[in-house]
Amino acid sequence: MKFIAIIPARYASTRFPGKPLARLGGRTVIERVYRQVADVLDDAVVATDDERIRDAVLAFGGKAEMTSPAHRSGTDRCWEAYCRQGRDYDVVVNVQGDEPFICASQIETVKRCFDDPATDIATLVKPFAAEDGLAALENPNSPKVVLDAASRALYFSRSVIPYLRGVPREEWLARHTFYKHIGLYAFRREVLRAVTALPQSPLELAESLEQLRWLENGYRIGVGVTDVETVGIDTPDDLRRAEEFLRHHPEYNQ
Repeated sequence: MKFIAIIPARYASTRFPGKPLARLGGRTVIERVYRQVADVLDDAVVATDDERIRDAVLAFGGKAEMTSPAHRSGTDRCWEAYCRQGRDYDVVVNVQGDEPFICASQIETVKRCFDDPATDIATLVKPFAAEDGLAALENPNSPKVVLDAASRALYFSRSVIPYLRGVPREEWLARHTFYKHIGLYAFRREVLRAVTALPQSPLELAESLEQLRWLENGYRIGVGVTDVETVGIDTPDDLRRAEEFLRHHPEYNQ
């Protein structure tokens, strides 16, 4: 199978304008994301609606496609960028442009989900650890996932799922394995085309989670489990935390 990484990157972010071009350890955030995935997959391209981001990617030797500013989501932007490639790939991996420490093992875990021919879409989860604390588990900005016996997603929620009836909340992390969703998605090519044509669904609108639209329409989402922590960048404070992470993990500067 042939895999391509497409990295959506917008300049206009409410919480952190210009985030892809922010400097992290001497490189832009978008360059770090690109370099983390370019050697793991067959190809990689940044999909952007801003010439500054395109020019920055081309300057470090990466590939970039200009896409419409009217897209509702990064998934839609991925499909337009894919259609501009002029060659076929079996799977499109949507890599978030604000995950500069995504690693090869995570990409490989997602790729292995497609060993199952029933997998339409694949994504990643990480178990919550007891030391994360109840506040991390209950954080609505950190979606949770429940899986079936075949490691497919049953549901995603901003609420804590499952609810442990009869168990004090302070014991939940010790009594059950809860999964935190990591926003890395991979789609079979024709599935990506199809999901971009779907209207928003009731569950998606209720929880503001795009992946619920896919579940509501019957798509099977395979889930890989990783123990690697990610450091996403949504705000300037996150960038400062990423700088601290980088100081303690010099291997990301290679």
